[in-house]
Amino acid sequence: MTDSNVVIRFNEVSFAYNDAKVILDEASFSVHRNSIVTIIGQNGAGKSTIFKLLLDKLTPQSGKISVELGTTIGIAEQVIGADKLELSVADYFSAPAPEIKRMLHSLKLEVPLTKKVGELSGGQKAKLMLAHALISNPDVLLLDEPTNNLDRAGVELLTTLLMNYQKTCIVISHDADFLNCFTDGVLNLDIHTKKIEQFVGNYYDVVDEIAAKLERDRQANSRLQKSIKDRFEKVNKLGGKSIAMSQLARRIRKDIEEDREEMVEMRQEDRTIPEFTIPNQEYVGYVIKIDKPIKTEMVKGHRLLIKGPNGIGKSTLLRAFLAGQGADINPAVRVGYYSQDFSELDVTKTAYDSLLTVSQTDHPEVIYETGARFLLDAKLLHTKIELLSEGQKGLLCYARLFLQKPGLLVLDEPTNHINFRHIPVIAHAVNNFEGPVILVSHLNDFVNEIKNLRELDLAVPFSA
Repeated sequence: MTDSNVVIRFNEVSFAYNDAKVILDEASFSVHRNSIVTIIGQNGAGKSTIFKLLLDKLTPQSGKISVELGTTIGIAEQVIGADKLELSVADYFSAPAPEIKRMLHSLKLEVPLTKKVGELSGGQKAKLMLAHALISNPDVLLLDEPTNNLDRAGVELLTTLLMNYQKTCIVISHDADFLNCFTDGVLNLDIHTKKIEQFVGNYYDVVDEIAAKLERDRQANSRLQKSIKDRFEKVNKLGGKSIAMSQLARRIRKDIEEDREEMVEMRQEDRTIPEFTIPNQEYVGYVIKIDKPIKTEMVKGHRLLIKGPNGIGKSTLLRAFLAGQGADINPAVRVGYYSQDFSELDVTKTAYDSLLTVSQTDHPEVIYETGARFLLDAKLLHTKIELLSEGQKGLLCYARLFLQKPGLLVLDEPTNHINFRHIPVIAHAVNNFEGPVILVSHLNDFVNEIKNLRELDLAVPFSA
């Protein structure tokens, strides 16, 4: 590397999973030593792919990826692989028990080393992945959606850790407030151009800078387009009246082509899903009767927020309700379930088949229209779910709820992996759902949009 302060450099890197799924097209950027950089971009743009390229799990088709000689890299991924869920906490690490305990304690994760990884809560798994990345004290730390499933205390702990971090860190996150606390710069991955734009500054300043640049580019293109249109009209008037006029017309056409080449390639902003309503199933009678840990009956319009710290058993309680333990759900009622780990999805199926499974109609045009509404085009619909990004899986879950027309919504961290631009739209849809809602969420901005929430604060750990 020519710059002694650069630890990572992508030089005109191109990568594609196949001809139909190009991720990077001659993309370039650099990361300086001891900086904290954020990668942003639309769901499915390839943010996690950049991490896999850095870890040599993927190989670019062209270009060069340079990492400073001797640099060690640690990663906290979005999810723990299914092959590791049966491991004990101790076996999940390749380190002595005292080191594991010290690292877990520093992250306020007090769990037995003999406990299975799959038995941990979502928030505990998030801390476990972070501990796994940190325990080797890597030179470069990669964090992929690290705030997913963390409660407020967990996010504050992570924020403090990063603000005091003395090495290089690259973060992928949709949590704007979290990112703004520590970001030195932003890498913006554009899903349309397949390029990476590099910005210096905190997150909100960069977002404003991107918006201002878009407006400048739009105005410059608008002026060029008007000039081109005016000259085209002039060329048409010149026609072929004389040799001199024909020569002038040719020169004007040449100038027009040169101006067209100079037009700025506009970066298309992340699309936001349009406003939508989750249709409510029509039914007669009760929806759900809960016996424990509280005794209540939920009907249309009722909303229940289950609160408590990571590891207290909130997700376990939801799964118990769905299994009929401590709750009686009307058998005639369709339950719309959003799990924090997408366990309701059969990842071996295509997204199209997944939608068809829950849809109240089998008309293909309805499936395709719904997919498009949630940014899942025909190509993505015919992709196996296991190949979708985590954000695309989240949008698929909302497309399923839209087609399912449930009588009850059970939502476990329904903003996990979702681009922050979509969250207000989803909050509006949940708030306007006519049936009862049972909700677990640590995202206050989302929760505050859901009106008339009754709260159940778990004071002691719940186990089914």
